[in-house]
Amino acid sequence: MKRLLITSLLLAATLTVSAQDKTTAEGIAEYRKMLEDGNPAELFEMKGEELWKTKRGPLKASLEQCDLGQGPGKVKGAFVTLPRHFADTDRVQDLESRLLTCMQTLQGFDADKIAKTGFGRDEQKTIESLVAYISGASRGMKMNLPQSHAQEKTMYEVGKKAFFYRAGPYDFSCATCHGQAGQRIRMQDLPDLTGNPGDGVGFAAWPAYRVGNGQLWGMQHRLNDCYRQQRFPYPGYASDVTIALGVYMGVNANGAESIAPALKR
Repeated sequence: MKRLLITSLLLAATLTVSAQDKTTAEGIAEYRKMLEDGNPAELFEMKGEELWKTKRGPLKASLEQCDLGQGPGKVKGAFVTLPRHFADTDRVQDLESRLLTCMQTLQGFDADKIAKTGFGRDEQKTIESLVAYISGASRGMKMNLPQSHAQEKTMYEVGKKAFFYRAGPYDFSCATCHGQAGQRIRMQDLPDLTGNPGDGVGFAAWPAYRVGNGQLWGMQHRLNDCYRQQRFPYPGYASDVTIALGVYMGVNANGAESIAPALKR
């Protein structure tokens, strides 16, 4: 009888916690929904469009001839196909690394110098706005990363290995937080990125405006923070491993609707 009572109490407690968890998750979702109409990312999108069309850099040129995979100057539909292979560089590139290429070849900027600049400073701020503008142009479209080129397939496999690679003082990997459904840290639900977590979730929600710090983060910045939390050395802006992780997560998200730039806590 005593054992039955204890079991009943434990079951009741579990159900109560589950109900509370659901209420918390729903509350956060409602909060985000209320803020959607006034997402500050729109300001970054507007700035990004201006920067895309403005003649800048040593060569005094705009980015309007930048080829993001859809042809020179074509922005709509580009974001949902990145990272992908580009013939002119013979590399698989994500949005940030491709912008570095265009800023160097078209405008005369030093791509290596920009890559080594801290987030939120100088031309890094330019890239954040450009990322917001370009991703916003594909809002509502389905993720559709290609896997036809041999390098794209290789990068997917490299990204998969990197995603599950455990190391550091905590023996963490990307999969520690994002390798199964139903996990949460503090009040934040953690999507399972080993498959398609659904529309507007995970890869299809970045870049995003972070309410907590008032910043617009692209995927490169997001990955930087993930490595920081794992206590890993940061692998470098637009490095092969960060692009490979983008390929892995992006291909897994194929078919999901992009809501980028989204709103995050």
